[in-house]
Amino acid sequence: MNAIIPIFVTIFLAELGDKTQLATLLFATEGKVTPWMVFTASAGALVLSSAIAVGIGTAGSAYLGNLPLKPIAGAGFILIGVWTLLQYYRG
Repeated sequence: MNAIIPIFVTIFLAELGDKTQLATLLFATEGKVTPWMVFTASAGALVLSSAIAVGIGTAGSAYLGNLPLKPIAGAGFILIGVWTLLQYYRG
């Protein structure tokens, strides 16, 4: 149970205000479907994408176990951030 809490908090904080949440917000404001349908569809999509990520991570753990994945992921996020800033200032 102690391992579940940091996983939940990390994913919850990472998802706050991201594009997925904003897209869900926009679907809910359109009023074309009920809020429960928006919630069900978005929750299902997040569950499926998480299941795929866990499956790939589990399958790839034998092959990727020796790679420093956290520094690689961190560098990737930094590069995406720098690219985003460059795109913003270029107009």
